Order: sequence, then C-alpha cells, then structure tokens
Amino acid sequence: MSNTPNKSAKPSNIITPAKIDWQMDDTGNSVPVSGHFGDVYFSHADGLAESRHVFLTHNQLPERLADLAPTQCFTIAELGFGTGLNLLATWQLWQQLRDTNPHLRDARLHFITTEKFPIPLTDLTHILTLWSQRAPELTAPIKSLLAEYPPLIAGCHRLNFSDDNLTVDMWFGDASESLSKLALEHVNQPAPHVDAWFLDGFAPSCNETLWSRDIFAQVQRLSHPKTTAATYSSAGTVKRILPEYGFEIKKVRGFGMKRQMLTAVMTGAENRDISNGHEKHDEKTNENPEARSSTVDHTIVIGAGVSGLLTAWSLASRGITVTLLDKSAPLAGASGNPRALLAPKMTPIHHVDEHLHTIGYLYSSRLYRAFNQEAAQLNMPPVLEITGALDLLIKANIGTEQIAEYPDEMATTLSDTQAKSSSGLLEQDLSENLYLPQSGLVNPQALKAIILSHPLIHFQPLDVDSIDETDQHVCVKGRHQNQDVVSMTADNVVICVAFESHQLDTRIFDCRKIRGQLSWFTPTIEQRANLPKIPLKYSGYCAPFIAQANDETINTVTADKPYLLLGASFIRNDTSMDVRAEEHQISREKLMVAIPEMASVIPTDTSSWQGRAGIRTQTPDYHPIVGQLVDSKRLWVMSAMGAKGYALAPICAEALADMMLGSFSPLSEAMLARLSPNRTRLQTPLT
Repeated sequence: MSNTPNKSAKPSNIITPAKIDWQMDDTGNSVPVSGHFGDVYFSHADGLAESRHVFLTHNQLPERLADLAPTQCFTIAELGFGTGLNLLATWQLWQQLRDTNPHLRDARLHFITTEKFPIPLTDLTHILTLWSQRAPELTAPIKSLLAEYPPLIAGCHRLNFSDDNLTVDMWFGDASESLSKLALEHVNQPAPHVDAWFLDGFAPSCNETLWSRDIFAQVQRLSHPKTTAATYSSAGTVKRILPEYGFEIKKVRGFGMKRQMLTAVMTGAENRDISNGHEKHDEKTNENPEARSSTVDHTIVIGAGVSGLLTAWSLASRGITVTLLDKSAPLAGASGNPRALLAPKMTPIHHVDEHLHTIGYLYSSRLYRAFNQEAAQLNMPPVLEITGALDLLIKANIGTEQIAEYPDEMATTLSDTQAKSSSGLLEQDLSENLYLPQSGLVNPQALKAIILSHPLIHFQPLDVDSIDETDQHVCVKGRHQNQDVVSMTADNVVICVAFESHQLDTRIFDCRKIRGQLSWFTPTIEQRANLPKIPLKYSGYCAPFIAQANDETINTVTADKPYLLLGASFIRNDTSMDVRAEEHQISREKLMVAIPEMASVIPTDTSSWQGRAGIRTQTPDYHPIVGQLVDSKRLWVMSAMGAKGYALAPICAEALADMMLGSFSPLSEAMLARLSPNRTRLQTPLT
C-alpha cells in the first residue's frame, strides 16, 4: 500500500495504480486483495469492525475527540490509505461526536494519509459501493469521498469537507518521502504534531519496507509525547522497531481470530530531530500536548482581491473572525476581471509533486466545485463553469508524449478531429494539443459573494496608513472614504495588496509590476456561430462566456448577453489602469497569429470593445510570496500571484492558515521555503 515490493525503473514520483484482485471472505462476500502484495485490504471477517477495534478504540479516539476544546485541531496520520475504510470509520465517528457534543462545532479533525499504490476511482467506487450496502451509516461519507477523490498524481491532495470540519491530506507516493515533506518548523508559531497514528500497511511479511527505519524515523519526528499508535500487527519486527523510536508498546487482544495486536504511546524520552542528526528537547511539552486550540481569535486581512478573499475564507473556515479591508471595494484591482481561466501551466509528470501550478490547479478545482454546490443552494451563479480548455501548445513546456503520462481525466491529447469538434475550429492543424477536461471559467463576482457570505468574514472599506505590531496584538490605522481616521487591533495581520504590499511594509519584496489588459466584445449572431466554443490557450487566451447577474458590478457587461474575452497584454513597469485601444489590437493580433481563420470572424474595428486593466505582481523566481515576515510574530504576507491568482491563491491560503495556526501544510517543506518572504532570491532588489 505504500512501498514497492521490489525496485522499479519508474521514478518514485510517478504513480503506479493499485492492481485489485478479488477473493471470497468467510461470510461469502467478495473482498479486494492487493495484486502487488497478495494481502487483503481489510479483514475477511469484517473490515469495518476491524478498523473500529484496532484504530479507533485502541487510539482512544471516542474519548479523545469528544474531549477537544473549541477550535482545537486533532491530527491523525495513516500509513496506507488503501480502500479508505479507516478514514470512513473515523469520519463517521467524528460526525456522531459532533452531533452529540455541541462544543465540537468549531473543533477540527485533520486526517493525513499516504499511499504508494492508490486505487483507481473506478475500482474504489466498486469497493465502497459494496460497503455502503453493508454499512449504510457510511453512505454519506462515501459519496463525499468519491466526489472529491483526486487523480492519481504524486504529491499532496487536500480535500476539505467543510460541513464536518474535516480536512484530509492524501499524499500519493512513497510513504517515507511523503512524511519527510511535512514541515514542522513554523517560526514563532507552535509546531504541528500527529496525535494518533494508524499503522495500517500490509503485513511486514508482505511489505516489509513500510515497516522500515526510514518510515519510523519520520513517525518519531512528527510525533509528540503522548502521541499514540495502533496496528493490527504484532510481528516481531514491529515490536522491536516501535520502542527504538520512542514508543512504549502494549500487546492487547486482536480483532476476530487474531490473538494479539499492538498499541503504543510516545514517551518522548528519545524524541530527537532526525533530520539534523541531533537531539531535540521539546520545551513546549505540557500535561496535555493535544490541547492546541487556536490562540488566534481575530485576524485582519488587508486587500480584498483574490488573495485576500481566499485568505479570509481559509481562516474563517478554521473558526477565526476575519476583518477584510480594502481601500475601495472587493475585486476592485487586478482580480476583478469578468472571468478568469482556470487552466494549469503543465510540467513533465516527474516534476508534478513539487509543481505549485499543478497542486494549485487541482485544489482550486475541488474548492470551486464545492462552492458551486453552495451557490446552487443560494440560487447564485456558479463560481466555476467547467467548459474544458484546449491548449494549442504554442507557448508550453510540455509535449504530447509527456501529456500522455498524465491521467486522462486531468490532461490528455485529442485527435485532430476531436479537437476540431470540441473547439469549433475548422482550418487549424490541431494534432498537437493539450486538452484539459476539468478546466473552466471562474466567475470572480460569484466567488466574492460566496466568501463574503461567511458569517465570520466582515468587509469594510479602509485605506490603511500604518501597521504597528506589539507582543500582544497588531494595530492597523487608516482612513475611511469620508476621511475619518479608524484604528483597530487584531491577533494577526495578513497583507494581500499585490504590488502595493511593499508600501505597507518594506520587508515585503518590491515586486515587478506588469500591466495586463483584458478585452471583450459582444459578437453578432453570425460571428458567434464561428467563434471558438471553449476557452483556447496560445500565446494569450480567448474564452466565450455569457454574463451572469452581478457581473455588471465592476465591469461593463449585461446579464445573459454573450461575450468573447481576449487577453492579455503584458506591459512591464506600467501601473496605469486606463483602458487602451492599442492593447485591444494587441490581444486581437495574438489570436490572429495563433489561429489565422479567426481573421475573418473577429472584427477589425475594436472601438466598441470593453476592457479592464490590472497590475500583475511578479517575483524574480516567479513564485508567490507566502508566509511570516522576518523579525515578526504577527505580520504575514500573501502576494505576487502573477497572472495565476485564481489557481494559486486557494492552496497558498490553506498553507498560510496552517502556518498561522500550527497545523500541517499541504505544501512540502521545500515548497514553503520557495514561497518564503525571506528567501534568498528576494534579498536583491530588482533593477
């Protein structure tokens, strides 16, 4: 379930799906068996009862979870996701406890799981459909899990189940490598730790590498005194290795016919920082190391573009009250375009687990689809219209052979005939293409409405003049539009004002400013019949869309009318926001060069076109700036998303919220270092 039985030439960060065989169990039911390891995924007798006995009961989860304080987060880590049965059993217990314990309303459960050979969605659906018949109480969690189950791509996939205050991080790849990527060191913040381990790999006799010293060195690194562990195995290997890495073990009655299983608790006597090879004495140990309820009650987020909105949402989702400030209005800056194309900048698959664009695209897609459900309940336009997108590979760093290595549901290459049919293009040679079936158009106004409807997010216009930090709080002073001076305090402040961030705090890198103008027009009926049917990427992009209610709030569009969106210009060191006729022509010309047949369709007279200019903020290494400012305990920044804010801001906001509250991030330690406001690449000013 987590490591290969023998060495393979395939790189470890390219995922091999699990091979499922089937056997008859003791009660006549068909059960899945690993084709790699020849071992069952769960007990022949009753896999659900086994999960509850071994992992829930013997990690004392019913008692420990019920005892959580408001806003406290409890973290479980699992070696070997398998069929997800342990997650589902835990999830159902968590739902029961929250139903009967009102004080758990704002408490959170974080479930981290690893899997080297993840089961394909088709097989997993078959397996879990059988379980929903045998255990109807799992039906709702099974439906939610299958709806969010990620493509089989290496790296961390964060699944948020907000209704249950449950976050699931699925790390696909080698277990030891995945665990080693979990970051512990958050400067001036409480270090995260695992509260309970599910040691659920196949038996050591079938898959001994999952019980290796490399694995348990990471288990120890991520644990804390009083961290517990449970495993169905009582093999000698397991009995020997757990005490070597700081756990005190106890043999207890196993499940069903199994005579023994093991439970363990971290004593902390030898808890050492194995990454640096020296002893680590944890001075923060206390009587109840699980009691990590948030000491952050109120955060001010400055800037209500996409970065500020998503930061506010991630914090509010964790029970934090957020005051969201902007000198004018939400989405008044570069984030306020009529639509944003959600389509990743692809990379060869062996880089994908550390590729922020891919990680961000997959998480954003899941988040926006979840917002769509909420929007439907509120009778609002969808946040994400899933249209698919066709990349003509004119400006890409990946070819069709590399695209073929991706799961088809994420990225594929269409035949020339299929591409012509999907796009509506007739003359172009489309044999070289990248088709993204889950891409689509983000509606910024719909996203804003969903986020600002959160009861813990409060927006007010304020032009911030100063930010003063003390040991106890941060004070923000500014002026309302009527020039009244306002002062307010909070536990933390997050600066999200793009290229103006440096003006609020000079410790934030003074980024490159790039003006980009989007253009749009209403096509005639004849033009519309010959325009592209889906978004197209080339050296720019174009996308047809129909305006929705509230789109006219900050853009010149009319609800229910069709438009073609083209963009964008790219003008360095220009921060003017005026709409320019020459940049309409630039966007038109990009489309003509890429797709010559559009010359007879797109009008040459652009005088009636509408437009919007925004200033993109870019760093020398093209990575955003996310994290805590140097020499500060309460000031944070999230900025420099470039032209990819709607793809990158959601996952970066999750990482930032985790850093602020002492939880494990969905981004690796190396990736967090690449995003740090204090990284080396940001120490030299731009020239």
